Amino acid sequence: MPTSPTTPPAPGRPLVRPSLVLRPARPLPGERAPEPVRDPQECAVLLAELLGRGGAVVLSGAGLSTDSGIPDYRGPRGSLQRHVPMTYQAFTGATEDGPAARRRYWARSHVGWRVIARSRPNAGHRAVAALERAGLVRGTITQNVDGLHQAGGSRDVVELHGSLDRVVCLACRDVSPRERLDARLRAANPGFAPEPPAGEVNPDGDVDLPEEAVARFVVVPCERCGAGPLKPDVVFFGETVPRPRVEECAARVDAARSLVVLGSSLTVMSGYRFVLRARRAGLPVAVLGQGPTRADATATLRLDAPLTPVLSGVLDRLT
Repeated sequence: MPTSPTTPPAPGRPLVRPSLVLRPARPLPGERAPEPVRDPQECAVLLAELLGRGGAVVLSGAGLSTDSGIPDYRGPRGSLQRHVPMTYQAFTGATEDGPAARRRYWARSHVGWRVIARSRPNAGHRAVAALERAGLVRGTITQNVDGLHQAGGSRDVVELHGSLDRVVCLACRDVSPRERLDARLRAANPGFAPEPPAGEVNPDGDVDLPEEAVARFVVVPCERCGAGPLKPDVVFFGETVPRPRVEECAARVDAARSLVVLGSSLTVMSGYRFVLRARRAGLPVAVLGQGPTRADATATLRLDAPLTPVLSGVLDRLT
């Protein structure tokens, strides 16, 4: 296995190394999936070999942002162990009192947004951006709503689940900046400044708050129509990703030479569908992240290691 830095390929000439053995899209009958690679240095070597071919599309999840202070959903410190995310059905009043659910969400998100806004991209985000600039990563599909890919320098990013820095009116569909709503909520709630427990924010942008704090929070309506309830421009649990966005992501996978999954358990179909699409097309799929994933049995490379040191090692070898 080579350990020396790898020279990026010239345009139109992908680097192919025989040491990277590609697995079939589906194991043969009776065949067990190989054990994942866990040594960070070995993971970096293998991932660098794949990315060195160029034309990769990245699919990122919450695990990429944990080193920026935002916990993931299902990792060792995942927020699902202590937190039930807001669902679209609850927010719109289909399964519980809509105004009460929206007050609970906006009170918690008003505090959580401050943590998200202070978060900074980590070395993993910066590595993805550097690989994009080097022409080895063709673009990024992110399931995250924190905007850290763009803050880290990535330019070609599709936000599969939207972004917390925008809000949309459910009545008139007006889209406005989150900073504007934040200023209005501050004016409507003077003195409302509880700190999140242990400084933590959930991946969906809210924090756990005492019920007495939620009960006194004042929610503001849409500035444009004056009536419609506001929702962050993100896809809640139980909500459908807009079809044009899905089609755009599918087209990117179709044009890719490989798919690299970073920090996603792939539990939800919104992201896993692109892994299935890539494997049906015969594309190699690398999955880097800690803990089990939905693609463990079919991924070309399963790398069970911390993201930041592996991606930093990949960058050292390819640039």
